[in-house]
Amino acid sequence: MTPDFPTAASRTKSELRTEALARRDALEIDDRLLWDEAIAERALALPVFDGEGPVSAYWPMRSEADPRPILEALHERGMALCLPAIVDKAMLFRRWAPWEPIVPGGFGTLVPEPLQPQVKPAILIVPLAAFDRRGYRIGYGKGHYDRALSELGPVTAIGIAYAAQEIAAVPAEPHDQRLDWIVTEAETIRCG
Repeated sequence: MTPDFPTAASRTKSELRTEALARRDALEIDDRLLWDEAIAERALALPVFDGEGPVSAYWPMRSEADPRPILEALHERGMALCLPAIVDKAMLFRRWAPWEPIVPGGFGTLVPEPLQPQVKPAILIVPLAAFDRRGYRIGYGKGHYDRALSELGPVTAIGIAYAAQEIAAVPAEPHDQRLDWIVTEAETIRCG
């Protein structure tokens, strides 16, 4: 059965973001907890996690797919980890490991303490409001991840989300950076 996708032709990213976040927020917490496990299992099977890293993810907020089980497993494999922080309107990445202190970082998220060293991630696990199969995503509208992906140079970008967040087409703009992979509870999508 083909999913019933919202059409993007005459809709703005803002409208699509609002609709996608409402769909995501409406998902039952019990389902999301089970789906987070499935997302972690699928993500950890990706061949990109055979290297050293560092791997960046995000501290989940609201109803986002939770990358922490992925981070814990990668930490057990010995991979270096980091989390993003917004400082002076720019995204930077600070070293972090599970169970280390985190502090409020704005936007309702948590970040490593400012004394943690900055690192350059090789792999980014990114949040999203909506995505399409080409690898384009709609975030929260500030452009932090697009800028970071552009500035970091060659990195592997993996979006994690629930299948309900998929739309037919994200209205891509020149500054938008495509993801290499999207992992949902239902499938792993190789983009591009």
